[in-house]
Amino acid sequence: MEQQIERAVLVGLNADVFSKEETATDSTLDELEALLETAGGVCAAKILQNRHTPDPHSFVGTGKAEEIRQIAQQEEANMVIFDNDLSPSQISALEEITGTTVLDRSALILDIFAQRAQTKEGRLQVELAQYQYLLPRLSGMGKSLSRLGGGIGTRGPGETKLETDRRHIRARIDRLREELQQVRKVRSVQRERRIKNRVPVVALVGYTNAGKSSLLNTLTGADIPANNRLFDTLDTTTRRLRISENQEVLLSDTVGFIAKLPHHLVEAFKATLEELSFADVLVHVIDSADPEMEDHIKVVERLISELAAPGVPVINCYNKKDLGFEIPLGEDLVAVSAKTGDGLDVLLMKIEQCLNRGQVTAEFLLPYSAAGMVETIHNRAKVLGCEYEADGIRIRAVCDPVLYGRLREYRIHG
Repeated sequence: MEQQIERAVLVGLNADVFSKEETATDSTLDELEALLETAGGVCAAKILQNRHTPDPHSFVGTGKAEEIRQIAQQEEANMVIFDNDLSPSQISALEEITGTTVLDRSALILDIFAQRAQTKEGRLQVELAQYQYLLPRLSGMGKSLSRLGGGIGTRGPGETKLETDRRHIRARIDRLREELQQVRKVRSVQRERRIKNRVPVVALVGYTNAGKSSLLNTLTGADIPANNRLFDTLDTTTRRLRISENQEVLLSDTVGFIAKLPHHLVEAFKATLEELSFADVLVHVIDSADPEMEDHIKVVERLISELAAPGVPVINCYNKKDLGFEIPLGEDLVAVSAKTGDGLDVLLMKIEQCLNRGQVTAEFLLPYSAAGMVETIHNRAKVLGCEYEADGIRIRAVCDPVLYGRLREYRIHG
């Protein structure tokens, strides 16, 4: 039996009282269409409504809702998707007026996440986010819940009768949080091992579909799917990468950011995104061909400020250099082409420079009476060479300022 392709009318509300992040525009509706196509649906029509304030009952007003119903019938659309977030009562009222399933942007994003998550961790995170989204909406999501397990917006957590079993959902949310906590513990052990082995972490971040996976593939030879669709990477992928003769790093690809990313979804993905708070360097991959580039840069910078460690170096990496777009100049800025490899040598050099900021490369001669320091140096510094000689232990290492201060009296000048 051939699966029916979902046809949707896309609706956005541009209200005077909305902030820039809350309001819908032609460009955010275009992004909503790209999200719909990623989920496997087709856009039947787009409607942008202007109002001073949203209607508390039907969000866009009864007259506009009736117009949406007529357009949906005319275009043979079986769902309406709003670019804004809707309350449960608004969803219920709109479904009643339009006679179709009504979703909001958050539900569509969650549906894509449900399709894309591959690892156990990713699936746990998606399920948690879906339950957190559904719980407050149970009383008003008649049509959506009746179709649970079907197409777009309904790839939900199983076939449980959610509207009658709130206790089951709350218990499941608690269990999912416990399982994710275990995931965090495992990741913490792995991270401690990396720190002990002195392997720095470089995380690729950026707006969704900016080219992070393509860049990871080109740099490491990894075979990560790099398709032209939003949210193609949900599960963090980490590969070893030698950036110079003396330096190796762990390069991580992370989930793409997006405007209006549901807050509970960011919370649910903390176990993945917390890698950012432990990264030594962030590479912000920017799509030079993106017409909304400046706005998307601001979205990513805001999320970096929330998730990354304070003061972590950020390299702005403008991708698609081969297309000839004008790129600004700056110290922590580089233009590359993930497609051709052009500029990647400069990127690797910038990463090494960031890692070495504040670091001191020096050669020390430790007397055998201070031999206990050797283990400390191996644990806390990057040792480039170590030889046991007649008059002491000769060590060449890259160390942080604190360790260098302890070793300064043993430094060999020359």
